[in-house]
Amino acid sequence: MSQMASTETGQSRRTLLIVSMLTVCFFAVANLPWTLDDYDQAKQAFVSFQMIGQQRWLYQTTPHEGMGARGGRHSFHHISGKPPAVAWISAALYRITRSWDFAWRFPSFVAAIALAVLVFRGARTFGDLPALCALAAFSLNLLSVRLATLVRTDMPLALVTFAIGLLMFEKIRTRTSWTTRDRVALCLVLTAAMFVKGPIVWAFVLPPLVIYQLRRKWRPTFPNAWSGWIPWVASLALFYLWLISGIRFIDGFYEDVVLNEFAARFHEGIHRSQPLLFYIPHLLQKFAPWSLLIIGLLVAALRKTKATTGKWLGKLSPEMFWLMTWALGGIVVMSLIPSKRVDRIFPAVPPLCMLLAAQIKASMADNVARVRRIAACAIIFASIFTGAYSAMRVIDGYLNDRDALVKFGREVRRIAEAEHLRYEVLPSRDEGMLLYLQRPRFYTRIIEATATPPGLDALVVPIDEDPWRSGKFPYRVTVEKKSEDPSSYGFLTLPRG
Repeated sequence: MSQMASTETGQSRRTLLIVSMLTVCFFAVANLPWTLDDYDQAKQAFVSFQMIGQQRWLYQTTPHEGMGARGGRHSFHHISGKPPAVAWISAALYRITRSWDFAWRFPSFVAAIALAVLVFRGARTFGDLPALCALAAFSLNLLSVRLATLVRTDMPLALVTFAIGLLMFEKIRTRTSWTTRDRVALCLVLTAAMFVKGPIVWAFVLPPLVIYQLRRKWRPTFPNAWSGWIPWVASLALFYLWLISGIRFIDGFYEDVVLNEFAARFHEGIHRSQPLLFYIPHLLQKFAPWSLLIIGLLVAALRKTKATTGKWLGKLSPEMFWLMTWALGGIVVMSLIPSKRVDRIFPAVPPLCMLLAAQIKASMADNVARVRRIAACAIIFASIFTGAYSAMRVIDGYLNDRDALVKFGREVRRIAEAEHLRYEVLPSRDEGMLLYLQRPRFYTRIIEATATPPGLDALVVPIDEDPWRSGKFPYRVTVEKKSEDPSSYGFLTLPRG
């Protein structure tokens, strides 16, 4: 018996090592070659770029600053709607490494690794196999590998949101009261979440907490998960200090951040509105096979509970009830907001991994061998599925020259430095062009194609627009971006008068 247990322990350790190695590998390479051309990465990157280049440490703009309103979504000032916490980290990393690629992507990558560790440690409560499955579920899915090195705030937000929910889970599991130290820790994490992405963190933890506390009225034996108002009010007050200062002192802040970035998400019009059930099919597909396994185990558990107690939720423990409300509450609340995008639901994924671990622990009471086989099949399938997705993305990216604009920007900077050319870039729909060319803003002066603007030796122009598409200009370097929204640019040396 002991020899069999020793063999199973050795296999579990090897599997854990393999899953951990796959996690780091997939997280690191899935987005290669790195670009800023999608998912609003350029907007987030530009925030830290302005911090270093223009010393704008509290309030920043988007790359289209000063170019007029666009579709009612921005004022003339184009104030960035992103709180500055993640950009502060990127700016500090750039000061140390002098590499923007590293500085922009390292925060998300570290947050992804930290979140994987936190999910595994949190799930160890349920045993080694459930913890392994929770780690595999978090790491081996299409959402996690896609977001792990994107220049976005989704992964850091998921980390701090999960830390908040895990703290409450530990209070429920250990049946302990909130101490001053616990409340301080909660306040710090809530404040960090506020300055990562604003009050949206409440959508993932506050509604589940309210439902759990209401459940306690019918089940007095449920431990208290409520910390009191002080951590919540204190963190919100600090965020409001930043918000009110922006409204008071920054032109365009109220229109761009309060009205367009926040309030407009709750009604149709400015932002992309989607159907009520938009997130469900995306989670089923992008979180497969774990989404299907969670549903299957849930159905089996409910049927068993109904058969033994006559009630669907007859023996639901406080821990399981919290995990269910925590995982599903955020999905429900985010589904009620008209403005939807798949990455916005990502903070619900780590709680789903914890819920899966709890389900596997409960299922092992009936048939351990069968659960082990199911877990092994799920891990193997997820490894192949996620690995194939990552490999296809990388291969497709290099074959189709996805980083063409990155290479173009690097070549333009090389020529300009070698020949001491002063250059600017004309307005374009590719916000990342400013960052590839490392310019603080688009050149918006009205110029004629035949005239040489004062103080300039060269221009980067959109050669798919008039008059630059005429073929009359001797471009030093040209580039064509192949995508659903293609664009072309050229580097033009201006005649010297």
